[in-house]
Amino acid sequence: MADPNVTPGKTTIAPDVLLAIMRLEALKVPGVHALAPVPGAVNRFLRRQEQGVRLQIHEDDVVDVDVYVILDGRQNIRQVSRDVQRALAQALERMLGMTPGRINVHIEDIYFPESEAE
Repeated sequence: MADPNVTPGKTTIAPDVLLAIMRLEALKVPGVHALAPVPGAVNRFLRRQEQGVRLQIHEDDVVDVDVYVILDGRQNIRQVSRDVQRALAQALERMLGMTPGRINVHIEDIYFPESEAE
């Protein structure tokens, strides 16, 4: 017998939505100053560099994420990287119901503010 609480049908998430969620979650992590351009990834149609995240979605809803970040040099780099991994994994599980695969954090640059006022 079918479960009366389940509506028949399917929910799909556009890849751009998934990218946007991953970008926003990475930027929320304290110590992440900005996202860096994905090396070698240029949108041929819009002639602009893709920012920050590359995804690979597998058939079984496992998502591998590569995130390219610029970190605040005043923070513990290892801890910030782990926090980014944790935040992205939680977003995939809680918000999207997908299984996190590999979450690779690529530190592309370190930001050091010129003065403490920044």
